Amino acid sequence: MNAIESLRRIAVALAFTLAGAGAAQAAAAITIVNQNAPGEGFNDPTPARPVGGNRGRTLGEQRLIAFQHAANIWGRTLTSNVPIRIGASFVPLACTASGAVLGSAGAYEIWTDFPNAPRANTWYPAALASKLARTDLTAPADPHIIARFNSRLGLFPDCLPGSGFYLGLDNRAGDQIDLVTVLLHEMAHGLGFQTFTDDESGQLFFGIPSVWDYHLVDNRNNTPWVAMTDAQRAASAITWRGLSWDGPNVNAAVPRVLGPRSNLNIGGANAGRAAGDYYVGDASFGPPLGRRAVSGQLMPVVDQTNGTGLACVPLSASNARAVRNNIALVDRGTCDFVTKARNVQAAGAIGMVVVDNVPGDVVGLSGNDPSIRIPAVRITQADGNTIRAVLKKCSCNTSGVIATLGIDRTRLAGADDRRRILMYTPSTNVPGSSVSHYTTEAKPNQLMEPSINSDLQHVVRPPRDLTFPLLRDIGW
Repeated sequence: MNAIESLRRIAVALAFTLAGAGAAQAAAAITIVNQNAPGEGFNDPTPARPVGGNRGRTLGEQRLIAFQHAANIWGRTLTSNVPIRIGASFVPLACTASGAVLGSAGAYEIWTDFPNAPRANTWYPAALASKLARTDLTAPADPHIIARFNSRLGLFPDCLPGSGFYLGLDNRAGDQIDLVTVLLHEMAHGLGFQTFTDDESGQLFFGIPSVWDYHLVDNRNNTPWVAMTDAQRAASAITWRGLSWDGPNVNAAVPRVLGPRSNLNIGGANAGRAAGDYYVGDASFGPPLGRRAVSGQLMPVVDQTNGTGLACVPLSASNARAVRNNIALVDRGTCDFVTKARNVQAAGAIGMVVVDNVPGDVVGLSGNDPSIRIPAVRITQADGNTIRAVLKKCSCNTSGVIATLGIDRTRLAGADDRRRILMYTPSTNVPGSSVSHYTTEAKPNQLMEPSINSDLQHVVRPPRDLTFPLLRDIGW
């Protein structure tokens, strides 16, 4: 057997940033090991009032209670006769006034060729390796998982002020960041929801694949990661929608968990070569796209000298006439998406399509405003250019190009053509996020996407979530 000591010092931990499994047969005991110094982190003596079922009397005590609450959720879900230790602390992490690293966690050690190992010459995280070996492979003084969380979040003007951790246990964080949700995510990484292969270079760690790698498949040619060269793995890790998870437990659960894909259809007499279906990013505000599609002429907002439209201020009379009872086409930039939606809605638009202003993949629209009643989506710059090319041939009062915002009942949101869930593989590698997360296209939002979503529940299994089925696939 072999443990890699260097994993204790290198950045194996995965950062969580703001910007059909059966029931477990027995519980696993998970213990939080407080690694903070006196007066810091879990030992912070700042008085605190009870919140959301958390009755700790100090900030430090409430942090520890929230940690143990998340650990208990995983403990009731997993099975292991080896108690799992999480070495945890609250420490200052990277942050600015507008964004922050919430926390990070990962395996403290990884093991291969231990007793009862299902696969030879394969890396397993310490907690899973110990479960499979039926004995604790890690030294008693060491944790199986290491976790660090941001002690400054929301408490200082240079660290996302006003958006601190919600320490309640009731999943009612409101505008705050739900700590229990973040903890469930990060603990999953430590339990094995990660690869130890370098997703940027494609190199196997010490020339040995991770158990994770056996279930990753390049869906363009249906080739598993373990059968690829380093260069092929590196290429697949930056191929949007190109990498899927192929495991029996996740595959069985996907149709029960994922909903139909959101869709933009372009048609009409003047659609020309722009006619067809387009991938879209959903908005976190306004009504979700549903079975009753919203359809109307696609009319561009033009309020810039270069012919683009930002809709960052109330629309002019001519723009308002163009979008009234139609779907407004606007450009990303200058102001937030909620402001754009608010302005086109006020002008009478029945929907909004935002064109990205830089090359890249489909992503959603962030923001929150309960007053927005129209659906909104985002498309890539390339797709926007294709659509704009036919709109330029139309008059300013009518386009003859019909946009329909709805759902594609034949496709699952966040799944490939074989109904396997996609992994997060943006065309630009994101260290700590690429490959070791689910796609951001999944609906409903999944716990193991790379960024937090406010609608997440304290749930790790079907019919709401696909985290536990993946852990089952790797051996839990």
